[in-house]
Amino acid sequence: MTTAASAPASSGRTRPRLPSTAPRRCAVDWRIRFAVLSTVWGFSFLLIKVGTGAYAPFQVTFGRLFFGTAVLAVAMAFRRERLPRRLRTWGHLAVAAFLLNALPFSLFAYAELTIPSTLAGICNATSPLWGMALSLVALSEDRPTRRRVAGLGIGFLGVLTVLGAWQGFSGLDVRGTAMALLASLSYPVGWIYVRRTLAGSSHSHLSLTGAQLGLATVQLAVVTPLFTTVPPSFPMVPLLAVAALGALGTGLALLMQYGLVAEVGPTTAQMVTYFIPVIATAAGVTLLGEQLAWNTPVGALIVLAGAALTQSRARNTPTTPAPAPARGTEPSSPATAARIAPEAAPSAEAAPEAAPPAGTPACAAQP
Repeated sequence: MTTAASAPASSGRTRPRLPSTAPRRCAVDWRIRFAVLSTVWGFSFLLIKVGTGAYAPFQVTFGRLFFGTAVLAVAMAFRRERLPRRLRTWGHLAVAAFLLNALPFSLFAYAELTIPSTLAGICNATSPLWGMALSLVALSEDRPTRRRVAGLGIGFLGVLTVLGAWQGFSGLDVRGTAMALLASLSYPVGWIYVRRTLAGSSHSHLSLTGAQLGLATVQLAVVTPLFTTVPPSFPMVPLLAVAALGALGTGLALLMQYGLVAEVGPTTAQMVTYFIPVIATAAGVTLLGEQLAWNTPVGALIVLAGAALTQSRARNTPTTPAPAPARGTEPSSPATAARIAPEAAPSAEAAPEAAPPAGTPACAAQP
């Protein structure tokens, strides 16, 4: 099939105007959507805390995935998206679902049984640090620079500050903190796996993400009955928290993230990562009454500064002007997404869990 650019010119004939493939801009300004996305993902840790107050962590994770999948299923039906057909693609998506959704979501839920939501949100901000460290080992095309290595060191110094290393980690729940950090580590592992296995997929990010969340829901549907029992009652507030966590913090948030990346590019969209721990801390302190020692916000700022340095790129300054190669700023395919992950990532939660699913722009760790 020819396009307007490739079709040969014909004299005396007017060629039909083809529909534009440029992304349609949303009526709501991207800055407002950016703020909403940061708020939704920042509040995810509070919602997890409220949900685990009445339901088991696996039940909270299953509910979150169920409601998130429902939102994406509606979006797929509205846009008439089709699920992948190749068995090999489904196999890779199953692994991605475990690494980017089922595992980190469950770990954060279990972690918040014993640690405050503020600490969980700060641990989530370490995902870019883990991603940078792993990419230097697993991805040969990623070359370390002094700035990025310095950012890695500064970031982990911030982690030690948050944990109060000079006090011997006294008063710290080691198990819960380790789970939160392991959840943050799971995201870049998943990003690297996606980059190596699904980069050539021709399916849309919505199709792949819907399938991925669906597989994660199935995984939790199998695991949850084995380790939990049916709750004797269903308190309304925790149930609403789980529903909001899935519908807003997972389903709607991912759709908003796609729109931001398409409109302003991954570099700007990934900045949401640095607002998540700030909002999570403010929500935990003001709404849940969690205590905050001085080293927690100070360490969080150091972590964010280090993470920002790991995402920096050296600027090329050519001595002679040359035409820039054609290069899209909208990662609309898994191949493009794979080129920017994992460094451009990191909620999920998100990442909190965001995590950027397979075939999607990896811009933030979804809480």
